[in-house]
Amino acid sequence: MRSKTVTTLLTAAALIVPASAQAHISLHPNTIPAGAFATMNVRVPGEEEGAHVTKVDVLFPAGFTGVDYENVAGWSTKVIETKLATPITEDGETIDTEVSQIVWTWTGPLGKVDNGQFIQFPLSLAVPENAAGKALEFRTVQTYSDGQVVHWIEPSLTAEHPSPRINVTAKGGVIEDVAGHEAGPEVGQSANAQGATNSANATVSKATSGASKGLGVAALLLGALGLIVGLVALAAARRKSTTA
Repeated sequence: MRSKTVTTLLTAAALIVPASAQAHISLHPNTIPAGAFATMNVRVPGEEEGAHVTKVDVLFPAGFTGVDYENVAGWSTKVIETKLATPITEDGETIDTEVSQIVWTWTGPLGKVDNGQFIQFPLSLAVPENAAGKALEFRTVQTYSDGQVVHWIEPSLTAEHPSPRINVTAKGGVIEDVAGHEAGPEVGQSANAQGATNSANATVSKATSGASKGLGVAALLLGALGLIVGLVALAAARRKSTTA
């Protein structure tokens, strides 16, 4: 029993780590191919002074017919499903519901997320095959122990509270976290266009890096040449002084 308790405490401690300044609720990885099975973490920061997170309510976009969740110490999980207007068949099985919402509620004492910390809620899911090239929003409402409620539902990445989202690429691609665009592309922006933008930025960065290295080498060569000229002049001056 004692061993089990220690293991639970260690698991909870590993899930709660310091959060960066001005963080926001985000999804990781944030770039997933259409039709892929992936483990996606809902990353939730605590940003309320003197209060801790008590509830996280995530609204799912359409098309997620099956989502498994990991038991997180100190939190209860409620999966809400809605009926499909038209049932679908997958692997010979008829499916008539989809996941519309998942709610995590803090039950304590483990898993407490204070200001300056964050916690992750892992989900195992399959990305809809018809979502390629889209940014899928997972609008989220976050509640604190002091009653403060934050709505992460704004479609723009430059907004104060952007909605968490993933960038869905073409089927058969790779699963990754795209640095610099933690929340994915703007809503309405093509995922493939986002990838092209990142590639272009990488090319510019590489070219700039190459140019900087070239200038650095040139500066070193000029410095060495100046040193040689100075040494020759000094030697000549000493010979002239000795002759005199």
